[in-house]
Amino acid sequence: MISIRETANKMVQYVLPEHSNNHGTLHGGILMDWIMLTGSITSFKFANGPAVLGATDSIDFLNPVKIGEIVVLESWVEYAGNSSIEVAVRVHSEDGETDEKKLITLSYMAFVAVDKNVKSRKIEARLSASSTVERELIDRAEERKTRRLPEIKKRQRNVSNIADETESSRLVFNTTKMVLPEDAFYGKFMSVGKLMKYIDESAAILAKRFSKGVLVTGSLDDLFFYAPLNVGNLIEFKAGITHVGTRSLELAIKVDSYDTQTGESSHACTAFLTYVKVDEAGNPVPVPEFTPETPYEIRLWKEAERRKVKRRARVERAKRLADDYLNEYKKVSSRSNKKD
Repeated sequence: MISIRETANKMVQYVLPEHSNNHGTLHGGILMDWIMLTGSITSFKFANGPAVLGATDSIDFLNPVKIGEIVVLESWVEYAGNSSIEVAVRVHSEDGETDEKKLITLSYMAFVAVDKNVKSRKIEARLSASSTVERELIDRAEERKTRRLPEIKKRQRNVSNIADETESSRLVFNTTKMVLPEDAFYGKFMSVGKLMKYIDESAAILAKRFSKGVLVTGSLDDLFFYAPLNVGNLIEFKAGITHVGTRSLELAIKVDSYDTQTGESSHACTAFLTYVKVDEAGNPVPVPEFTPETPYEIRLWKEAERRKVKRRARVERAKRLADDYLNEYKKVSSRSNKKD
């Protein structure tokens, strides 16, 4: 039996200019790549072999990270079933000069252990709670798994949905990429972090074309993966703007893959991302107005408004978590300084 604390891993990254956007802060796609990589490594170690990401809960970026700051990603396993693994990743930044520490996000990902044929396999390791806190973490992870089940049951139907759902929208952007060996995390499987980086880049291109200014990634909504991507596959990214607010906009990006050996096409995932337009000081500024006109655009707009309500409540909860995390850090730092 393995306790949660025994599954913990940490990855530390220094934010270089090559990691930044044109605003001088950490690129959202790169941070998502780091988050997914950290989670993948943790699941790999626990499952003693490859595991593919089946779903990720929403990721909300609470604070920007500047060039020269340090990003610390801490991950651990919170649930393990016969073949499934729930991994949590907490991300905070550190300013080396001021010692300021900021919570960036806390994300949860569900992995499935697979064999070389991408079939689920049994995990030998068992997770146990070594404290009351760990028992609570396991219980909450089980609740998250239960909430995901309805969407997971739609997997077979969604994997064959390769229709272009953005073709009726006036604001679209499509691009295609081949999965190369450098995109793989293990063997022939594409790194989901690399996929998220490409998703963010594709969506950002359309967002920038519309907003005509500097944008930063605000959030990624719950995301489910229906088909793995292998080296050699062609990936088509189909992005469309679904909602425009006062200072932010939401985009949907559908990812389809094409197997160049079998000729089969499949739907990998559909992501919903939000972007915030900012000025040189990083303050939110208005985006251009847009009014949905076609029945398709109006339907997407209404669906996006429902997501926006949930997103606001989610971000408020996350901000309270960030305050609690910062206050706890200050207490620990204060005790440490007194001892010195």
